[in-house]
Amino acid sequence: MQLKTVLVAAAIAAAVPMMAQGQILTERNISLQLALQIANAAMAQCKADGFDVTAAVVDRAGDLKVLLRADTANPHNADLARRKAYTSRTFKVPSMDVAKRTNGPTELSGQRFLVDIIPLGGGLPINVGTDTIGAIGISGSPNQEGDEKCARAALASVASSLR
Repeated sequence: MQLKTVLVAAAIAAAVPMMAQGQILTERNISLQLALQIANAAMAQCKADGFDVTAAVVDRAGDLKVLLRADTANPHNADLARRKAYTSRTFKVPSMDVAKRTNGPTELSGQRFLVDIIPLGGGLPINVGTDTIGAIGISGSPNQEGDEKCARAALASVASSLR
């Protein structure tokens, strides 16, 4: 019994220095140039559909990278677009999915009350493989499906850069 205790103590003591040594993380993130390309493509698609919208792109931390607002977009669209992008980035799914799974009395409905989460469609994650490097949010078309259509078109336009 005593030998077993000594061996366990020795194993723990050997592991402590390894745990104390930090490690450097390498993370992929969206560049300003790519964020701007995505936002511009979304704006162009929405304009072609007849909508003056706001496009927001956030990075992997959920911080705003690019915000483009059409001259005639409503003022509240800027905050909604940013929050849709943040919601999508936070949960790594389209913001419409978050809206659906938190709707009504479910164990997840409390997620709607997290700061900056908005349960509306129009936000999509920006992925490279399984790594979410950011998200786009669109606000200003007549419905959430229109916002999401513009976001999808934008991501499709840069698909070759997201490999």
